[in-house]
This record gives sequence, C-alpha cells and structure tokens, in this order.
Amino acid sequence: MIYFDNAATTLVKPECVVKSEKYALENLCANAGRGSHSGAIKAANIVYEGRKAVKKLTSCDEIIFTFNCTDALNTVLFGTAKPGGHVVTTVYEHNSTLRPLEELNRRIGVEFTAVRPGIHGIIDPAEIERAIRPNTYLIAVNHVSNVTGAVAPVTQIGGIARRHGIPLLLDGAQSVGYLDVNMREIGCNYLCFSPHKGLHGPQGIGCLCVRGNPPLKPFRFGGTGTSSHTLNQPADVPEGFESGTLPVHSIFSLIAAISHYRRISLNTRRNLAECGDMLRSELSKIPGIKIYGKYNILPNIVCFNINKMNAASVGDILSEQYDTAVRCGLHCAPLCHRFLGTIDTGAVRASLSYHNTQSEVEFFVKAIREICK
Repeated sequence: MIYFDNAATTLVKPECVVKSEKYALENLCANAGRGSHSGAIKAANIVYEGRKAVKKLTSCDEIIFTFNCTDALNTVLFGTAKPGGHVVTTVYEHNSTLRPLEELNRRIGVEFTAVRPGIHGIIDPAEIERAIRPNTYLIAVNHVSNVTGAVAPVTQIGGIARRHGIPLLLDGAQSVGYLDVNMREIGCNYLCFSPHKGLHGPQGIGCLCVRGNPPLKPFRFGGTGTSSHTLNQPADVPEGFESGTLPVHSIFSLIAAISHYRRISLNTRRNLAECGDMLRSELSKIPGIKIYGKYNILPNIVCFNINKMNAASVGDILSEQYDTAVRCGLHCAPLCHRFLGTIDTGAVRASLSYHNTQSEVEFFVKAIREICK
C-alpha cells in the first residue's frame, strides 16, 4: 500500500519507537506517582524523563500529558473560559478547537471570531489584532492547516498577543515533527500536539505544553496521587491536570520518538520537501485538477479536487484500484471548507512523511491522471 495519509497518523514508526513500546508493555506495569515501590518509582522516572524530553523539544516550562491533541485543546479551551468572554481564532481551525468554542458559547456565552485568510490563503496578523475586543481572553491559532498545509505567521501573532496581554494557544498537531516549534521564540503560552503524527510516535497520548504562568483551571477531575486528603481537585501543573493512570508505555515511546526526530538528517528533510513539491507540481499539470493552497505552505500536505468528482469517490478509487491511502471529505474543518468552497464536495488530501519516496509520488500522479480520464 502507498500511504499518503500521514497527516492523520503516520504509518511507519522508527524501529526505536516500536521496540520502546514493546519493551514498556512487557516490563512497565506500575502506576507513576501511585506508590513508593520500585515499579512505581521506575514508572515515575520515565514520566520525568518524558517531561524533560518535551520541554527540550518545545522550550516549554511545564508539560501536561493528555489523551491526545484534541484532549489537550479541550483542556485549554475549557480551562481558560470566561463567561461572556471572547476568543479570536481562524477559519483554518480543526473541530477540536471549533466545537469546544461552540459548546462554550451555548453554556456560558463565550463568543469567538474566526479570522479568514487573505487572497493568498495566509492569515494576516493584522486581522488577528483587529479582531481583538476588550473582553478577548484568548487567541487560538492552528499552526499548520490540516486541510491546505497553510502555515500561520505565529511569531507575529505571538507578538500581538504579548502586546495585548492575551494568552496564545497554538494547535501544533500538524507542525510538531515537521517544523521546529520553539514556544519561547513564538511567544505562545499553550502548545498542543500528539506524537503519532509528525514525530512518528505512539497513539494514545497528547501533550499540552505550557509556558509562563497563564491561567488554567482543571478540566478533568479524579485521582492525581497528590493532595489525596481533600475532595477538591488540586490546581497545580501538571499533576492537577493528569487525573487517572498515565500511559507510561506511550511516554516511554514518546521519548524514543523525540530522540529519533532529533537525528533526522538534512537529506531526509530535504527529500520530504522535494517529494511534496514534486507532487504539487505534477498534479497542477493535470487538466481538471484544482489544488488548494499555494503560498507559505507545509510542502508535505497537498489538498486538491478533480473537476466534477466527489472527493470520497476519488478516495474509494485510489483505495480499491490503486491500493493507495489518502484522506477525503471535510477533514473536521468545516469553516475552512466553507472558505475554500468545498463544503459540498469535500477535498482529497495527500499527506506525505519522511518514509515516502519519489517513486510513490510518480505512481500516485499516474493514478490521478488515469482517474481524470
């Protein structure tokens, strides 16, 4: 199978990640922070090393482990919510941001403004600033669009957030592992990502990185291994936000994934960019193909449609006749598709990663040419 659905989750995991997961499942059975015996201490040390690895990767101050990126985003959006307040976001956001904001609107009257990109498909920082109101308490921005691959000018947006004293939440689901994401340089307060995408790590764990001392209230309640004498949820970071058993085996694999990411060669990175550029260039030569996104994009995400064909039909043909995996539909980003004019048809997304090759790109382009005929 040719796998071009890496923006959903990467297929090929590094050997060190696979071995780490297997070792952890076979040898790590205790709960971190839930005892003083040797097994619990070993698990706690792994969690500690996992926090260190993520902090070094992102330049954050604290790391909260969550179920996935969606859970991390929910933790911030519900944990910072102010009744009657206002959030600035963009039409590029995933439903993991938009649906919590819509729910907060129903529950406590939170309003949000979704900034549209300009003519070139890029979010203008000035539009973010113009959308700020006196009651704006959060700016939430998708670093890389999971639909078009558009990269937001997050450093400029971070500067705006700092000037106005508003915390910045960055959805790094598609950027971490493909771009170097430094919270200090960007100026963001919250960064959410999952290692099963660009880092080629395990599923079942997410990371909420916190920098500075921004406001955050617990979103989930239960056992934390701390302050067990009280029925009140502790609000300290990270323990007060990690109720229940932590996935120690996934954290152990996450450490391996981060280590592997740091060893990825310049040639490997260049090959991925060349494959993405080649795919975009060759598809653009086919009559009847419309490609979405052109400027300031992550090259390994290519979103397109074939004239007069529903995206789902294209995906079915690719799967059944060419054994090729892509993502078709609305990609959980309805405002983006309304902006693109594809809310009725959806779109085909081919997303590459470090293991993909130019020969796979050639095969894919040949398949699309045949489908177009």
